[in-house]
Amino acid sequence: MAIAENQVVSIEYEVKDGDTVVDSNVGGAPLVFIYGKGQIIPGLEAGIADMNIGDKGDVLVKPEDAYGEYNEEAQQTVPKEQFAGIELEVGQTLYGQGEDGGTVQVTVKEIGEEDVTVDFNHPLAGKTLMFTVAVNNIREATADEILSGVPAENAPAEGESCGTGCGCH
Repeated sequence: MAIAENQVVSIEYEVKDGDTVVDSNVGGAPLVFIYGKGQIIPGLEAGIADMNIGDKGDVLVKPEDAYGEYNEEAQQTVPKEQFAGIELEVGQTLYGQGEDGGTVQVTVKEIGEEDVTVDFNHPLAGKTLMFTVAVNNIREATADEILSGVPAENAPAEGESCGTGCGCH
């Protein structure tokens, strides 16, 4: 069965930027998602479209189909006092709250005497990535999974929160 919209897909992957492995779940828990819901980067989703259970392959994903082009203007210099209590290092990833209340990831670019420059680009922005993918499983999503967007494999265990702060258990 080839992958199609509204199917739950389970993959094992390794992703490289050139010769450097930047992420991998090989030997760990598979990545489980509902195909066609935009839950993974578009280039990877398109690249696995015709794969079947047991298939393995390489998918080259250009920046515009992954984390976007690098935006030089997506940097901001802020007073160092905003990081009170945090031991800062160049290259460090920090998480904060954006203007819309959502979580924002930034990378520390420069640390001055009074200011800190942070970069709002995703760490893989502007990178062409090579995914090596193995399809472990494909199954039809249930109506509840399609509605919620959450495959049963990713649902919180009884009594656990989903981690979104919505108050569900």
